[in-house]
Amino acid sequence: MGVTTVTSAGLDVERIRKDFPILSRELPGDRPLIYLDSGNSAQKPLQVIETMREHMSAHYGNVGRAMHVLGAESTEAYEAARDKIAAFVGAPSRDEIVFTKNASEALNLVAYAFGNPAGDDPRFRMGPGDEIVISEMEHHSNIVPWQLLARRTGATLRWFPVTDEGRLDLSGIDDLINERTKIVSIAHQSNVLGTVNPVDTVLARVREAGALLLLDASQSVPHRPADFAALGADFVAFTGHKMVGPSGIGVLWGRGELLAAMPPFLGGGEMIEAVWMDHSTYAPAPHKFEAGTPPIVEAIGLGAAADYLTSVGMEAVAAHERELTAYALEALGEIPSLRVIGPTDLEARGGTVSFTLAGIHPHDVGQILDDAFGVAVRVGHHCARPLHLRFGIPATTRASFYLYNTTSEIDALVRGLHHVQKVFA
Repeated sequence: MGVTTVTSAGLDVERIRKDFPILSRELPGDRPLIYLDSGNSAQKPLQVIETMREHMSAHYGNVGRAMHVLGAESTEAYEAARDKIAAFVGAPSRDEIVFTKNASEALNLVAYAFGNPAGDDPRFRMGPGDEIVISEMEHHSNIVPWQLLARRTGATLRWFPVTDEGRLDLSGIDDLINERTKIVSIAHQSNVLGTVNPVDTVLARVREAGALLLLDASQSVPHRPADFAALGADFVAFTGHKMVGPSGIGVLWGRGELLAAMPPFLGGGEMIEAVWMDHSTYAPAPHKFEAGTPPIVEAIGLGAAADYLTSVGMEAVAAHERELTAYALEALGEIPSLRVIGPTDLEARGGTVSFTLAGIHPHDVGQILDDAFGVAVRVGHHCARPLHLRFGIPATTRASFYLYNTTSEIDALVRGLHHVQKVFA
């Protein structure tokens, strides 16, 4: 398989691919692996793998509580990872970075703060007459926690519809976000459509209404430069395994004064200031939200992932993916009866392309691509079933691109899709 040495975006893709050992793997039948499923989970470079291995083999100890050398080394490395993530996303303070086990936990953490009797800040009071706003394109992780909150408190859940082109329908924004709205929680980038949502427009209305804004940035932070201070949201959640880091680690960023006002999500060791038999006082954020032994090695691995992506350059990553997406949209557009679900141009979209082939179930598409061509894509509703219901389809096939992908791999995808059509002709 040919690989472009240096793209016009400035990435040396051949060198980058050598950092990812799994990409040189041959599948059964001497098929090369063509991995087009990074929107699901990204592959890991040696720099991350070796950082985690080295810590486990030479420095591992529990953090924040052991007085010996290993404990001190682990604590230093764990907190250094927090510094790296704060710098990577442009957080004003390292103390605004809360480590969670994934983005789902981060989103649930914020949802739990609303209507919680343990809290007394009026911004987090929630009850009948109050409203929560999400969108029709959300991942289940940004739907179910708000459904649970609405059921728990009697609040009303509302949502932005999605246009036929796969964009947020903003025509009713002034009615949807109003004086009863307490929080708006939307994806920064859709995991199905690739759509990058207009944060500035939504944020302006959120501020007019006196509400709070949470962004699920799981699909954006790995793929373009992030500056949370400039973004203007109140909370941002993302996950590590999509940004060449390990699984089991995610991040919630929140404005410092909001984190200070929120009650803890989980109780246990290290999130306390002092404990009596009848009550406790809590440590300040971020430790207030990191009860128990945290994912130590995973956080350190996430710090290494931030180092790796920074060394490559996030501007270059974004430009490379834009080139790949343009190439893919043009190539896929030439396949008879293929329908792209989502924007068909490059305006405000990322490197995720979901599609259907007329008369062929996506599960069959994915199976044949894997079995015959070694092409790994995702099929199903991608944990976004309401979005698929809105488009009247049960599932899609999704190809998602990252810094290590090439146009040659997109060519292989297209050849595979033509073969699928011949099989079902």
